[in-house]
Amino acid sequence: MNPAIEKVPGSANLAGALGVQRLNPDDPAALARWDAFVETCPEATFFHKSGWQTILREVFGHRTHFLFAERLGVIEGVLPLAQVKSLLFGNSLVSLPFAVYGGVAAASPAAAEALEWEAQAIARHLGVAHLELRNIQPRHPEWPRQDLYVRFRKAIAPEVDANMLAIPRKQRAMVRKGIKNGLYSEIDANSGRFFALYADNVHRHGTPAMPRRYFDALQQVFSTDCEVLTVVDGTGRSLSSVLSFYFRDEVLPYYAGDALAARELAANDFKYWELMRRSCERGLKVFDYGRSKQGTGSYAFKKNWGFEPQPLAYEYCLYGRDAVPQNNPSNAKYRLLIDAWRRLPIGLANWLGPFIVRNLG
Repeated sequence: MNPAIEKVPGSANLAGALGVQRLNPDDPAALARWDAFVETCPEATFFHKSGWQTILREVFGHRTHFLFAERLGVIEGVLPLAQVKSLLFGNSLVSLPFAVYGGVAAASPAAAEALEWEAQAIARHLGVAHLELRNIQPRHPEWPRQDLYVRFRKAIAPEVDANMLAIPRKQRAMVRKGIKNGLYSEIDANSGRFFALYADNVHRHGTPAMPRRYFDALQQVFSTDCEVLTVVDGTGRSLSSVLSFYFRDEVLPYYAGDALAARELAANDFKYWELMRRSCERGLKVFDYGRSKQGTGSYAFKKNWGFEPQPLAYEYCLYGRDAVPQNNPSNAKYRLLIDAWRRLPIGLANWLGPFIVRNLG
């Protein structure tokens, strides 16, 4: 057995001791046990689901290490990890690539400690430059932290009208503008309309798009917990679209895209209102507006909806580097690349994009 993925030393020979093991993606019973724990653990998020192992392995080809701590056949904690290795962006072990949340979800301090101990052992064995845990709450004050990101969450009121009135006046006017323009929303059976809008949108911002097969895989793996909502005008023209995740009583709008005409018609504003309205009618309790970088347009947009930023505690254990990596569009060294990417034909950008974005994580 690889020494980096063995059980915690001593646990295998002690009755009732805690052991750390790796999730077998080909064992349906093990996957069900993992997901049953995630559904009930208060610290767990949508990004702790076992399906992410399938996504990361099959779509992006990343090596995964989905660890769980177990005592007497009962799971006490999980820690999903994947290695992201590239010449351009370096070698890292992350919980979890392409996710806004990650890190340990545990029912006991002992399980959390054992899982993080094992993660560090794996990181050293793999020779990565750093281990990144995308925690919601800080766990290691002695570890360097990425202070760039915040999240926005707010309770969904039980009545649709109450949610409309809770939107600040200026933003509410934009929602009503979309309604006045005769826009309406549809739930899509596939990612086709969404991907066209998303890929064009990120291209205009100078960043590579995820591959279409990624979004198809999300819908296949997570089924009804992954849904696409598209806003159209009276002629049926697609203007704005969002792919959302559902977890327990929460909705998480995660990927989005808009046509150039969306701004004039307030389609983007109307889109998020429609998602909130539909979520209210489903009986959901929390609208998780997701992660934004401080000082960006996305940050300001979510504030305009009356959401307050909550800092995220992304923590790093550094091995082969002296500082927290800054592999994001805010880094000035990527400015020329972003400008060049905007000038690429959209077809070429969509072909090249997956080769780059798989290594960003």
